[in-house]
Amino acid sequence: MAASKTGWPRGRSMWILGTVVLIVGGALIGLALGNLWIGLVLGAVLSIGWLIAYESWRGQNVGIYDRDDNGAQL
Repeated sequence: MAASKTGWPRGRSMWILGTVVLIVGGALIGLALGNLWIGLVLGAVLSIGWLIAYESWRGQNVGIYDRDDNGAQL
């Protein structure tokens, strides 16, 4: 019999925990700088980077090197 899916992907709790820590840390830095909004924006930007890095790590796509890929060229 196949294992039932719960709808909650493995590893999502760690991503959510990391996101909360980054946003709270950004808010604390913003308060230290005297502007909460700057801290929240900083935390949100870092959280997006965290999401991209975490999903890349989960997909085992870390450090992929393609010698034929030169990036975007116009």
